[in-house]
Amino acid sequence: MNSPWTLARRAERMNPSVIRELLKLTERPGIISLAGGLPSPDTFPIDAMRVACDRVLRDDGRSALQYAASEGYGPLREWVAASLPWAVDPAQVLITTGSQQGLDLVAKVLIDSGSRVLVETPTYLGALQAFAPMEPQIEGVASDAEGVDVGNLTAKADGARFLYVLPNFQNPTGRSMGLARRQALVDAAVRVGLPLVEDNPYGDLWFDQPPPTPLTALNPEGCIYLGSFSKILAPGLRLGFLVAPASVYPKLLQAKQAADLHSPSFNQRVVAEVLKDGFLDRHVPTIRALYKRQCHAMLSALRTEMAGLDVRWNEPDGGMFLWVHLPKGMNATELLPKAVAQGVAFVPGSAFYADHADPRTLRLSFVTAPVDQIASGIAALARTIREEQDA
Repeated sequence: MNSPWTLARRAERMNPSVIRELLKLTERPGIISLAGGLPSPDTFPIDAMRVACDRVLRDDGRSALQYAASEGYGPLREWVAASLPWAVDPAQVLITTGSQQGLDLVAKVLIDSGSRVLVETPTYLGALQAFAPMEPQIEGVASDAEGVDVGNLTAKADGARFLYVLPNFQNPTGRSMGLARRQALVDAAVRVGLPLVEDNPYGDLWFDQPPPTPLTALNPEGCIYLGSFSKILAPGLRLGFLVAPASVYPKLLQAKQAADLHSPSFNQRVVAEVLKDGFLDRHVPTIRALYKRQCHAMLSALRTEMAGLDVRWNEPDGGMFLWVHLPKGMNATELLPKAVAQGVAFVPGSAFYADHADPRTLRLSFVTAPVDQIASGIAALARTIREEQDA
C-alpha cells in the first residue's frame, strides 16, 4: 500500500543516531559497552532527589505541576547566572530540555538553507544531527590535540554563521583547549566577525584541576553558551540551559515556545531545591574521583593490552571519553561487529566528522562500565584488533 504522506525535504537530512543504535547492542547479554556516553548511575543523587521531590510537592506542589514560564524557573535561572565565571544577567538564561534542545534552538534561529556552519574535526554527533535538518553546509575546521586550528578557522570563516566548539573534554576526543588557544580563538573570531556557540556539558568533570576560563567569558556578546545538568545530576531530568546575548535571546525564546512551551516545571523546581544549599560542591567531587579511577583503569588496560600493536590514544584530563587510532589500513566501522562478537562495543569515529572522516578512529567511554569490565572490554578489543591484523 502506498503511503499518503509526503515528507518535508528537511526530513531527508535526518538520520538515526549511531550512538542510539549502538545502545541497542548493550542490551544483549554479555556485551561490555564502552560506546554510549551514559553517566555512571552510581553518581545519581537519588536520596537528595527524593528529599527534594517531597519538599517541592509539599511546599509548592500546585505551581510545580502547572504550566510555567518558557524562560524557565526564576530561582534556577538565577543559580545558573551566579554559577558562571563572568557577569551574567538571569534574563540571559534560558532553561532547555537538555542541552540538546539548545543545539536545536540555535539551529532553528541561526541557520538558513545553504548557509555555512563550522565545526571542529571531529565534533559532537548530536550537534551534526541538530544542525542537518536546517540544510546548512557543515564544514570541518582542522584541529589538533588542543582543538581548533586558528589559522585554518580564519581561512574558512568568511560568510560562516558560527563555529560550534567544545573546549572542555570534548566529545568525542576528550581533548581540552588551553588558555592561550582559547584567547587566540576568541581574538580571531572577533577579528573576522564570527560568532561562537560554546558547548560545555563536561566542564565540571575535571580530574586534577579545572579547565581555563570559558570562551564566552572572553567575549560574551559574541558567544552563545550551552550547559547541562545531565552530567552532574542525572540525564533523565532532561534539563540544560543556554546563555545568550540580548541580540539573539528573544528569538531563541520564541523557538523554545514553539518547540515545547517550557521545560518540565516540576523537574526545574526539584533541581533548584537540590542545588540551593551548595550540594554540587559536595557531590561533583565524588563524580570526578570515580571517573578519574575509571579513566586510569582504561589507560592502564590500553597500555597493557595494546602492547605491540600500532594503536594510539590520548590521555584526557577529565570528561567521559578518549580517542583511539587503529593501525594503518583498519576501519573501525568494519571492526565493530567483530568486536561485538568478542563481547565489547565502541563507537566508530567516522560518525563524528562533518567531512573527510578518518575511518581508523573510534571513541571509548570510560564512565559507564565498572573497572573490572573496563579491563575485560579493552582485552576483548585488543583480541579483535590482533585477529584482524592476522586475517
